[in-house]
Amino acid sequence: QVQLVESGGGLVQAGGSLRLSCAASGLTFSTYAAGWFRQAPGKEREFVAAISWSGGSTYYADSVKGRFTISRDNAKSTVYLQMNSLKPEDTAYYYCAANPRDSYYRSDVYDYWGQGTQVTVSS
Repeated sequence: QVQLVESGGGLVQAGGSLRLSCAASGLTFSTYAAGWFRQAPGKEREFVAAISWSGGSTYYADSVKGRFTISRDNAKSTVYLQMNSLKPEDTAYYYCAANPRDSYYRSDVYDYWGQGTQVTVSS
């Protein structure tokens, strides 16, 4: 049974930082691309960042480029999202996802999803 479990969310002031983690089990994680998506109340789920199976390529939404960094540790089957210079508009539920394809931006290419973790940025 495949599981993706996110952690690290919470409440932070604007300008602060958080580091999200997503631990995977039940799959050969090193053969999967991984991504982070977010969904704010009343809005559609949107792409945040993704990383190739090797970690050699990363992809970001324009809204987070330069502030967020995605990374992975295949030995630990874990993907991370370091979020710096957080803004109130970053407030959302953050989800990690995994997919075996060489595709990153669309949510429908991801086969497995975590339950999500709440990130709240106060002004």
